[in-house]
Amino acid sequence: MHGADLKLALRLALREMRGGLSGFYIFLACIALGTAAIAGVNSVSRSITSAITEEGQVILGADIRFELQNRQANEAELAFLDDQGDMTVTTGLRSMTRLPDGSDQTLVEAKAVDGRYPLYGELQTTPQLGFEELYGESDGRFGAAVAPLLLERLEISLGDTVLLGNAQFEVRAVIDSEPDALSDGFGFAPRLIMSDAGLDAAGLIQIGSLVEYAYKIRLEPGAPDSAIRQLRASADEAFPSAGWSVRSRSNAAPALTANIVRFSQFLTLVGLTALIVGGVGVANAVRAYLDSKRGVIATFKCLGASGGFVFSVYLVQILIIATIGIAAGLVLGALMPILASAALAGILPVSSDTVVYPDALLLAAVFGYLTALAFALLPLGRSRDVPATALFREQGFDAHGLPRKRYLLAAAVLIAALMALAIGTSYDRFIASVFLGAIAIAFVVLRLVSGLIEALARRAPNVKSTALRLAIGNIHRPGALTPSVVLSLGLGLALLVTLALIDGNLRREISGSLPERAPNFFFVDIQSTEVDAFSDLVEEVAPGSKIVRVPMLRGRILEFNGVDVREIDVPVEGAWVLRGDRGITYAKNIPESSKLTEGEWWAPDYSGEPLVSFSAEEAGELGLKLGDLVTVNVLGRNVTARIANFRDVEWESLSINFVMVFSPNTFAGAPHAWLATLTDPETGPMDEGEVLRAVTNTFPTVTSVRVKDALDVVNRIVGQLATAIRAAAAVALVASVLVLAGALAAGNRARAHDAVVLKTLGATRNTLIRAFSYEYMILGLATAVFALFAGGVAAWFVVSRIMTLPSQFLPDVAVITVVAALIVTVGIGLAGTWRVLGQKAAPILRNL
Repeated sequence: MHGADLKLALRLALREMRGGLSGFYIFLACIALGTAAIAGVNSVSRSITSAITEEGQVILGADIRFELQNRQANEAELAFLDDQGDMTVTTGLRSMTRLPDGSDQTLVEAKAVDGRYPLYGELQTTPQLGFEELYGESDGRFGAAVAPLLLERLEISLGDTVLLGNAQFEVRAVIDSEPDALSDGFGFAPRLIMSDAGLDAAGLIQIGSLVEYAYKIRLEPGAPDSAIRQLRASADEAFPSAGWSVRSRSNAAPALTANIVRFSQFLTLVGLTALIVGGVGVANAVRAYLDSKRGVIATFKCLGASGGFVFSVYLVQILIIATIGIAAGLVLGALMPILASAALAGILPVSSDTVVYPDALLLAAVFGYLTALAFALLPLGRSRDVPATALFREQGFDAHGLPRKRYLLAAAVLIAALMALAIGTSYDRFIASVFLGAIAIAFVVLRLVSGLIEALARRAPNVKSTALRLAIGNIHRPGALTPSVVLSLGLGLALLVTLALIDGNLRREISGSLPERAPNFFFVDIQSTEVDAFSDLVEEVAPGSKIVRVPMLRGRILEFNGVDVREIDVPVEGAWVLRGDRGITYAKNIPESSKLTEGEWWAPDYSGEPLVSFSAEEAGELGLKLGDLVTVNVLGRNVTARIANFRDVEWESLSINFVMVFSPNTFAGAPHAWLATLTDPETGPMDEGEVLRAVTNTFPTVTSVRVKDALDVVNRIVGQLATAIRAAAAVALVASVLVLAGALAAGNRARAHDAVVLKTLGATRNTLIRAFSYEYMILGLATAVFALFAGGVAAWFVVSRIMTLPSQFLPDVAVITVVAALIVTVGIGLAGTWRVLGQKAAPILRNL
């Protein structure tokens, strides 16, 4: 088409749009909703990750941080670090704090600091005190600042005394804000901050204790990132076997950042689902709009306009309307970080300033345009080839089959580009591919379902009820609403069922079956000199319970077959094994919660080269095979062991399990502590309290973790995540409802014709209402059945195959879904039909 023709097409398109956007409100709402969801989720994610980067020094508490597990830096390492700039050392560990009379106790996240803490930011407390006032010793008691939750759990207040290890601590302040809390990671217990002197007096650090030493360094003001990279390289070169993990201000909270990115991209896929569902609404709206313009199109063609010119006129209109919808969605998406800053204040670093993230908005805009064009091309292409005589003679375009191959190919290319963009921008491309593949399959299956419903209705026996007979006829007649209703409602409901079943199974596992299988307690940091006395005490307090104890060390994987793990491209699902230190142990025999899948176990008296047993699933994710070498740094010493076998580990049992179990000779003579579990399904809360008091009072340096308390925390987090997921799923469901409303509105022209003819032949309004109600109920029920099946299969795959947890179909979800489908289809259907039933007969009968 020449430039003059394009200019004329643009002028005619704008002139025809002077009448407003009537018929395109559903189109606008669908595009705006999906675009807003994608733009908003990515903008909030960028806001959080940008804040973490910009406030990296405060979040990390340093420009660079060197972290050691279970050992302090030696003199040479300490001298090297101290020479780099101002340094503060913090020591973190979990322990039990208790009341002086031994009546109550709770787990705490203890943190010891020196006088230079913090290097960046400020520890805000109530009241605000100096270092000596807050932590100094007075009358045999050291000071401490504690989280408000600790006061609630022990029912104490400022000025009261608590015991930690072998020392007394006076609660002198409540922590309002801890600057480097995010970089310290997620904690299951309230924080207690004390001085190094207080920690020494408590005597908590013993051989094998699980302790984290963080050496935080502040460089010269204005030091560039290149200086930090050079310092890190120099440290690795000077101390290759140090075994420390290093973080800089540009990567202050890597686990948090990765989780935010991962979660936001999952929500982006859900938002994309809403946009794709809205694409069906786009197709319906374009088809209905062109149907209403059939007289104009026929006139264009009678005046000599080519099919390509007609296509261009209406393509310009669709692009203009899509731009309006996308712009509205981008405005809503850009405002979401402001709303998120209010909701997440105090939890995550979200800036309250109005900041626009162009890349997030551009991504959402591209998704919006690709969706609008992909779903609008087919009805536009179909209108091109309909002759003028057919347009004057017929009511619409549906009877003329598929458009030309070029339009089919263009639509396929746009859909492929949409999927490629979604997969290419995802954190986990495999999950994104599965997600989009499931949507594509769902579209095909929904089309087959609608065809099956029509076929069954066509073969249904005659019924006496006139209304029901009319309903069955409406389902399978030419131009029936069946495909539009099933497609528009089915995808949104299937997504909602999937997410509801995943959430329900997780909650059932965490609060139901998992606590029944899991131990009652984990006991950590049991000294070798105390382990027998500890076992005797537990057997005395909880007779008949099962006690399992194993030696425990901490180690970090450095190399596989001599190659640094930082140089290996590791899949996302296996990266957690290499992130930080892992608990490791040694054993003569196969752990009772494991079974060999490949290789052989070593003899009880084995004394050859160090061997290691690796978890089979994690080994597969890391690409390991029998005979490979694994180098682990333990207590500052590099140990290389050969993989002798693989084990199938039941992580979901929450019993004592390790990724790596070494042959006993590997750590002969190495200092370590012990880990123990206590399992007794018959033990109630009162009995557990007695066990906890006895262990804490007799062995104050042993850390006791009540599994139920930990699961309660996890359950609360799952609930918070589920709320966000449900909100995203609700967006997809709203899009489905909008598309459904648009599909029914598009069919109102035919419905008005049918209603007038039937009323002329003697049908009453009551009969017609019942007929339409039956039709919508049948379609809603059939769609709900599909949603239950598809959602159940998808949830089973996620829970059973990806999360490796028991999956169960939940009947209450089924009932709620069916009821929701019926209410939505019947309610919206009748709302749109009610106006049709009041249509006057004369204007329609004149055109028959």
